[in-house]
Amino acid sequence: MIRNYFKIAWRNLWRNKFFSIINITGLSLGIVFSLLIFLWVKSELNVDAYHLNNSRLYQVYEREYYDHKIDGNYDTAPILSNEIKKEIPEVEYAITLQEENSLNTFKVGTKMLKVEGTASSPDIFKMFSYPLLEGTPQSAINSPISIAISRKIAELFFGSPKLAMGKTIEFENKREFTVTAVFENLSDNNSRKFDYLMNWDTFSQDHPWTKGWEVSGPRTFVMLRSDANSAFVERKIIHFMDRFKKVDATYRIELGLQRFSDIYLHSNFKNGVINGGRIEYVNLFIVAAIFILLIACINFMNLTTARSVRRAREVGIRKVSGAVRSTLITQFIGEAIFITLISVSGSLILINLLLPVFNNITLKHIALPFNQLSFWFSIAFLTVITGCISGSYPALFLSSFNPVKVLKGPAKIGLGPIIFRKGLVVFQFVLAVLFIIGTIIVSNQIGYIQGRNLGYDKQNLIYIPMDGELKDKFQVFKDEALRMPGIQSISHISDNPTSLDNQNNAVDWSGKDPLNKVQFSTTEVGYDFSSTMKMQMVKGRDFSPEYPTDSAGFIINETAMKRMGLADPIGEQITFGPLKGKVIGVLKDFNFESLHQQIEPLIIRFEKNYGYYLLVRTQPGKTRQALTSLQSLFKQMNPNFPFSYSFSDHEYQKLYTSEKVVGKLANYFCFLAIFISCLGLLGLAIFTAEQRVKEIGIRKVLGASVISLFVLLSSEFLVLIIVAILIASPIAWYSMNIWLQGYSYRVSISLNVFVMSSIVIIIVALVSVSFQTIKASLINPIKSLRSE
Repeated sequence: MIRNYFKIAWRNLWRNKFFSIINITGLSLGIVFSLLIFLWVKSELNVDAYHLNNSRLYQVYEREYYDHKIDGNYDTAPILSNEIKKEIPEVEYAITLQEENSLNTFKVGTKMLKVEGTASSPDIFKMFSYPLLEGTPQSAINSPISIAISRKIAELFFGSPKLAMGKTIEFENKREFTVTAVFENLSDNNSRKFDYLMNWDTFSQDHPWTKGWEVSGPRTFVMLRSDANSAFVERKIIHFMDRFKKVDATYRIELGLQRFSDIYLHSNFKNGVINGGRIEYVNLFIVAAIFILLIACINFMNLTTARSVRRAREVGIRKVSGAVRSTLITQFIGEAIFITLISVSGSLILINLLLPVFNNITLKHIALPFNQLSFWFSIAFLTVITGCISGSYPALFLSSFNPVKVLKGPAKIGLGPIIFRKGLVVFQFVLAVLFIIGTIIVSNQIGYIQGRNLGYDKQNLIYIPMDGELKDKFQVFKDEALRMPGIQSISHISDNPTSLDNQNNAVDWSGKDPLNKVQFSTTEVGYDFSSTMKMQMVKGRDFSPEYPTDSAGFIINETAMKRMGLADPIGEQITFGPLKGKVIGVLKDFNFESLHQQIEPLIIRFEKNYGYYLLVRTQPGKTRQALTSLQSLFKQMNPNFPFSYSFSDHEYQKLYTSEKVVGKLANYFCFLAIFISCLGLLGLAIFTAEQRVKEIGIRKVLGASVISLFVLLSSEFLVLIIVAILIASPIAWYSMNIWLQGYSYRVSISLNVFVMSSIVIIIVALVSVSFQTIKASLINPIKSLRSE
């Protein structure tokens, strides 16, 4: 019997080639995009989850109460890990990890490379399952002169991991390390990748601020004992900082624990509580994938039922021959699963072709896991579920035919099934309209981010790391560079201008409320900072060599002026930690973090030579020439370090990598949703034309024109589209407003977005049904009236 069902299914597919192609194409596309998204989601969920001690690994975070608000972040005191391990018996290991990777110069013989890495306490390899190729967790980075490097770096410098062991490698031309471990190159399963790890004590020697409780910055990770309860440990450490930092009615710090494998997807804080993160995009894509698959299934339903009248006699004969309804339902669902199986086979081929493009968009390295049995079980499950959903309504509908009526004449379709199919089309287009509106708003927001005036000009601005002796030779370098072609101005800064995340609340000024602790962002700059950045000074002036007292002066931004309650702060004396000085200028607010955050109060102080980045403003159209000149001068004055640079606009774009991925995928989702929905609309158009063939013939005999018939048939679909637009628009407005709330600076949702979306979907829908409606209008009325 099953063999017979397959024969019938194949014959129906072959007999109706056009509809079969549409059905299989729609399902294949839906399955392709759904599988791609689910592979991406699986990749996201697996990040940081592979460590053997995963259930015991936690990161410590701070909940800071100050300035009438609560701020949650992962910055902790550098020496917190030692104290926690000492005071909390449930903690087996605790480490301090540098907050961000550093790009440093390493040298072996004549070979010199810039390598990205970080510093950590020695127990990192005991806690995390970073695969060691050489060395042991106990011996890796266990002394100030030891270093662990990745396979890639070992091969570049020494030829192989084995040959690297015990060898000396020079760091920043000032310190030598011995390679004590080589680890495998870190994969996409790691949220943070690095190519070297040095001992934290070595980093601490070069950075005295890491020896106290006053400054936060590094990350603290703990591994609990196997019998420890994380909730109990969190209760024990919540007030841990009270003994090390002064606590009063306006300021205190609480500590919390977060599972390490959860951080990648849940890293946003709201009022000191972990609230969302990349998980929002994961959930969004899961919903989108399900919707795309549903649209494809609905398309299958509509096309199948549109052709149902042609199989009415087959159903009647089968019922007369003794077939029960359950048997017919099984047959038709089996046919749907058979078509789904063909679609899945085609989709796997398409996915293999599309994966390189998809990986390029999502910045992943996803591959189809053909060698995993679980993958094939998932494919089988998807095939059965999709086939059952797609074939459910057609099976119920076809099996319900009365054999007597269908054998006497053409099958008559009741009002209920027609309304149901129209409802499916409306649902399809509700989803399509949601995709269109969402895509337009996402594109507008990304365009707004890229084009927003940040308060400085990010074009023609270059960052160059101040390596080696360049800090001591800065003024000479600057004077020489300004005489070279293509260079407009030069300054320096202690941080990347798109990430001024140093925080300090030890700031006092005249008239300050002692109970009000304001948190300031801080940075250090050189002369010509505002002119190089092309910032606007609203009060006072920039640092200048004409004023020797500027070494004790400060520049603040407008937000700081407002938070300090100073109408005219120029000349005001402020105390900044151990430093005292006067405000000499007020900069117009500029964005020094992503647009997700509000602009914070900022204090800028002057440092003659201290800085991590050279800021170089090039003349428009002469950037290449300027880089050639800078490279030549750099090699001449700093020969022991490789020349490297980055563009300000590129650094800024890195802040919005996730948004750009969402924007690109939204465009593809939008196109696919419209395309498959229009296939469903085409199915309904075919069904309607077949049901109204005699009506069309009579109207033509009575003198109806082709245009009037086209309008008659198309108006029915136009009503469905308008209903879909009316349903989708408020849902889209509400959903996108929630999404935009993640940005402190965002676009407004204008009426034009909904008008544009409505016009697009109406035009596309009418074009998709025009062929069938015009074809029905052109049929010879004699043939229409003779048809059975």
